[in-house]
Amino acid sequence: MADLIPLLSPTEAAWQGVSAAFAALGRVFICLDDRFRVLHASHTLDAILGAGSAPAIEGRPIEELLGMDLFGPSGVLRQAVVGGERREGWRALMHLDDREPRVVSVSAAPFPRAMFQACDSRVTAIVVVRPSDDDRDAALGAPLAAGGLVARSAAMVRIATLLDNLSHCDATVLITGESGTGKEVVARALHDRSPCRSGPFVAVNCGALPADLLESEMFGHVRGAFTGAIRDRVGRFDAANGGTLFLDEVGDLPLPLQVKLLRVLHDGTFERVGESAPRSSRARIIAATNVDLRSAVAHGRFRDDLYYRLRVVPIEIPPLRARREDVEPLARTLLARVGARQGRSLRLSPDALRVLLNHEWPGNARELENALEYAVAVCHGQTILPDDLPELSRPDTAPPAASASPQIDASDLRAALDAAHWRRRDAARALGISRSTLWRKMREAGLD
Repeated sequence: MADLIPLLSPTEAAWQGVSAAFAALGRVFICLDDRFRVLHASHTLDAILGAGSAPAIEGRPIEELLGMDLFGPSGVLRQAVVGGERREGWRALMHLDDREPRVVSVSAAPFPRAMFQACDSRVTAIVVVRPSDDDRDAALGAPLAAGGLVARSAAMVRIATLLDNLSHCDATVLITGESGTGKEVVARALHDRSPCRSGPFVAVNCGALPADLLESEMFGHVRGAFTGAIRDRVGRFDAANGGTLFLDEVGDLPLPLQVKLLRVLHDGTFERVGESAPRSSRARIIAATNVDLRSAVAHGRFRDDLYYRLRVVPIEIPPLRARREDVEPLARTLLARVGARQGRSLRLSPDALRVLLNHEWPGNARELENALEYAVAVCHGQTILPDDLPELSRPDTAPPAASASPQIDASDLRAALDAAHWRRRDAARALGISRSTLWRKMREAGLD
């Protein structure tokens, strides 16, 4: 009988032993090559996503399993691993093909293969996955990452859940929210999970062009249709055929174009400018606006029939000030992306993070990203300090003076700090300066 037992190579024996050890803990063990493609996935993956999942993912990019936001080319975990760093406890939605998605906790690290000769020489990184709590509204630990969304608040986790539920349909979606809340991020996440994800994602800003140019941009034109039309032009509806057309700022669409858009939504047909022959498009429509469309309908600026055609599935993204739980994970994610673009790896000091948490963010996530772009540009060390951030209005500090900051010598500065028991907020108020200015003067005086 012993002769019938196949002999395992050292690599196979090492892989089976490691997989069995992680399986005993309920973990999935995944090995990646230098292109972040899956070399091995332990059979515990089958228990989470269904039979056949482990062999199905082998040879495919890990982002197909755990999402672009974590493991795409600019994903936060991928960038960390490439930089030789370990990341633990990131929440993600794990999904594969048509299998039911699962909420999981993900850890990733580079693999020092030179230290373990028995292992597959192609392995450059490892990923460990464990099932997470299904109660997403209680996700107050590591942030949930799904389709580009980074969320910890209950409101945004509910949106992530809705994206999962919409993954098998192509219904028209209307996304509303203030500027900078991430409406296009949600639109792209919808596309990436939809049946038309293999098709193109085409975006057009309805408020960026005058009406005559916008009509040509959306529907295309034929040669000679108007002065300057020297050749046929393919419109966005043609370009998005079989994929998704994202109509950003749809609330700014002129009334004549609203009629034409309504026709496309009704029967899928349109006409190019200067042409009478109807054309058809199978593009899925996702619209977004920061305009109150109900008010626009009431004032005659937006057609009520178009409003209801667009609002088949409504998604409202709350402003960042209404979901402060998302500020920290979003800031860390954006900092990783900004740093990766500029070839730097920075972290936020506790005081800098408090400044971000205290700000109201009227520009939402876009303003937050701009602030971090500024900080990465001016920071000389490895840690971003309050002085590295742009001036932000803070509710717990006095507003900065219009003139240059007052001259304060070290003795006056220490006296103010002593009187305030070294509470920087109180000392800044007493001196009539902002906390960032106080921090800078403390560093200059050697009092930090």
